[in-house]
Amino acid sequence: MARITLDGIAHAYGRPRTEQDYALKKLDHVWEQGMAYALLGPSGCGKTTLLNIISGLVTPSEGRLLFDERDVTRLPTEQRNIAQVFQFPVIYDTMTVAENLAFPLRNRRVPKPQIEARVAEIAAMLDLTADLDRRARNLTADAKQKISLGRGLVRSDVSAVLFDEPLTVIDPALKWELRSKLKAVHRALDLLMIYVTHDQVEALTFADRVVVMNDGRAVQIGSPADLFERPEHTFVGYFIGSPGMNFMPAEVHGTTALVEGHRLPLGQAYPPLPAGRIQVGIRPDFAMLSRDGGVPVQVRRIDDLGRRRLAHVTLGSRPLIATVPPDMTLDGSEAAVTLSPAHMHVYVDDVRVEGRAP
Repeated sequence: MARITLDGIAHAYGRPRTEQDYALKKLDHVWEQGMAYALLGPSGCGKTTLLNIISGLVTPSEGRLLFDERDVTRLPTEQRNIAQVFQFPVIYDTMTVAENLAFPLRNRRVPKPQIEARVAEIAAMLDLTADLDRRARNLTADAKQKISLGRGLVRSDVSAVLFDEPLTVIDPALKWELRSKLKAVHRALDLLMIYVTHDQVEALTFADRVVVMNDGRAVQIGSPADLFERPEHTFVGYFIGSPGMNFMPAEVHGTTALVEGHRLPLGQAYPPLPAGRIQVGIRPDFAMLSRDGGVPVQVRRIDDLGRRRLAHVTLGSRPLIATVPPDMTLDGSEAAVTLSPAHMHVYVDDVRVEGRAP
């Protein structure tokens, strides 16, 4: 088990001339023992590059990687005591489930009684006990991936377990079950786990802390609640949530934002802001459609999602998405939207600005 420190880690494939040539831009961060982290972002954002640097498959162009206080930046994978689970199951089809789970321990000459005890423990956690004597080739895709997960977890001495989109090939109906199993295993084993995914549901349900990445940069690191309630970058507001946050160009004066000629109250007071592109952002959850009493809008359509309804409206020329109250009916296209001041955020050049109590 270890505490992993990223000390100015950055990487470019080739000779970098500008910052944009870096697949992973400079990052300083500490991964704490016993925590579950997720690297979340779209394809090409740098999350797999970062995972491969931690595992030793990629040597960073700049910076140091420390396991506790030991510099492992240039050490090969086998000297890092890392377990990694990949997108596609890596198992031996001719072996039984028990033999697959035991393989990493046998390679390290762990005594047989300890192997049997550990295999039984991990199999029970992953609901594989009934399949221990079956050949792996005869199992379903989700069972094979559980074996792959088990092989990553079976060693009790690993510094960290890394997961590279391990549920991509799993049937959607089984993903929730496997995520729940993985979360339970994490609590039981107290391991440092780092999970790469482009799926925000996977990240937010698995991780204690989520690293949201875009264009090779970690734009915010925080709890699921932090990312939803206080996005520090417009990309986080857009990427987290379904649908994402509403953003509107604005002028901000103290406790008021001027948007499309309408004065919107803010929950904080802001000093004169620096020059730049100023926007206010609010999630659809805190923008409520009403017949009157808010800013006037034109309703373009209403989507009924079963558990809630969302209204696509325009405020002046600006599109917004608002929540429709359960008991509300609407005749025609004219309505209003009430925006919660406490949940309105101000951004300058895409970065959130903190105000003060009014």
